[in-house]
Amino acid sequence: MKRISVGTKLHLTVMFVFLSFAVAFTLFQHVREKQYKIDNLEIRLQAFNESMDDALHYIGKYDEKTLSGYVKRNKIPGLRVTLIKPDGKVFFDNIRKDYANFSNHSNRKEVKAALKYGSGSEIDRTSSTLKRHYFYSATYFKKDGFIIRSAMPYDNNLTESLKTDQHYIWFSLTAIVILTLVLYKFTGPLGRNITKLRSFASKADHNESLDTEDLMEFPGDELGEIAEKIIKLYKRLQSTRKEQNILKRQLTQNVAHELKTPVASIQGYLETILNNSNINEETRLQFMQRCYAQSQRLTALLQDISTLNRMDDAPHLIDFTSVNISQTVRDIIKDTELQLSEKQMKFNNLLPDNIVINGSQSLVYSIFRNLTDNAIAYAGVGTEITLSATDNINEWQFIFKDNGIGVRHEHLARLFERFYLVDKGRSRKMGGTGLGLAIVKNAVLLHKGTIKVENRKEGGLMFTFFLKK
Repeated sequence: MKRISVGTKLHLTVMFVFLSFAVAFTLFQHVREKQYKIDNLEIRLQAFNESMDDALHYIGKYDEKTLSGYVKRNKIPGLRVTLIKPDGKVFFDNIRKDYANFSNHSNRKEVKAALKYGSGSEIDRTSSTLKRHYFYSATYFKKDGFIIRSAMPYDNNLTESLKTDQHYIWFSLTAIVILTLVLYKFTGPLGRNITKLRSFASKADHNESLDTEDLMEFPGDELGEIAEKIIKLYKRLQSTRKEQNILKRQLTQNVAHELKTPVASIQGYLETILNNSNINEETRLQFMQRCYAQSQRLTALLQDISTLNRMDDAPHLIDFTSVNISQTVRDIIKDTELQLSEKQMKFNNLLPDNIVINGSQSLVYSIFRNLTDNAIAYAGVGTEITLSATDNINEWQFIFKDNGIGVRHEHLARLFERFYLVDKGRSRKMGGTGLGLAIVKNAVLLHKGTIKVENRKEGGLMFTFFLKK
């Protein structure tokens, strides 16, 4: 069985609520208007009763002729006037004159109310005397000792006067038709959007293709725009996830390959030593030294991987403290003094004293140490390294450059990739892990900065990066 769409449900629900309100309003208005007309009629009859009593006081007579003459002079069509004593006995009626045959009126509803409250009425009651329906209104004049009751017959004229106005009913029906059209125009696109979103959610849940015709276009309203953005965002996340999976596989393969190389070298040297008991001491020492060198490379590789994982998986757990970059760079120059000397290189430290930022001491050290090690390894013999800094109010701008050979342009965009080596053979020979510049970039980003690299016109590489204070 086909499910009712959300748009249809919304349309029907709103229509039901509005129809309920319209019916309730119509009934209320009908009763209210009818009661208003009844009240007006009662006020007119009560006013007649009051006027008749005032006129009788002025005339000073209460005989049959005087009473009948007053009623006739008012010329109200069909009006019946009855005067009743407090004991219920009728002593005047302008229509019927056989008073001896009148039943006692003390039990009439309007008479009982008039005796108790001063006035009373009965909307629709058949007269037991005249056998007709009347609208009764009675007023008790206690000082005069009688009740004046006026009544209008329920004929076509009275029914028409009490008939409620039907215009508001037509107004309600017109409003319902207009609202139906407006709601349909509004809930139609809304329902289609929701239906498409439900289709999208179902396809996404079952890993089905989202490149289907029903998900291509949405109505041009706010919900349609939101739905399109949700689907685009989901597709982007899917694409990103696929790229991440590819990168993860590549990273796993690279890690396995990089670990495999030193491990295989260590294993090969150790097997040679173990399987050749007559190997001379000099050769054994040489193999052991090579094993140690490979173990150092393996240790450096594991440390770099651990650093990157820490920045990727738990950056919020990295402690930030006050870091003196000027002192950190001086320490690095001192630590690499021997390597610089071996390459006949010079480090021009142009940093001002006491550059202090809020950051991670170990990661800040990694930034400048990896850049320095990278320059020592690849800039070339007899080159110079220059480090300078500029205060940009909320951040420090650093320029780290050398005057070496640089790299070819096609390699620049990938220098910060993990395990990317411009010259793999040369890099491994020099003990490089391929993770140094990746650590530099991630550490800079973690300190809310940016970094870029370019070849200098004069020759060599130049890294420009920013670190928040």
